[in-house]
Amino acid sequence: MSSVAIKFLSTVNAPYGTNLSAEQLASKISDFSSVENFDASAFSFYSEVKADLQRQFLDEMEIDHGAAPKIVQKFSQLAGYPLALAA
Repeated sequence: MSSVAIKFLSTVNAPYGTNLSAEQLASKISDFSSVENFDASAFSFYSEVKADLQRQFLDEMEIDHGAAPKIVQKFSQLAGYPLALAA
């Protein structure tokens, strides 16, 4: 596992008492149902880590950079404030 993945997993797992793998996190952050289900891990990914690290993780996990900003925008609307990768 890369150092980028390790940073993310510690950020999203520890505060929420989860034990997601990098693959599970990748699935959550690229799925619109995470917004609909108010998924704390996915929101944490997009709100608590710098945008450049988010992009590195998207690259590493081969997540479409076109879909991620749309998901971020929906989280941003729910949160009521802008998130780094919001389109």
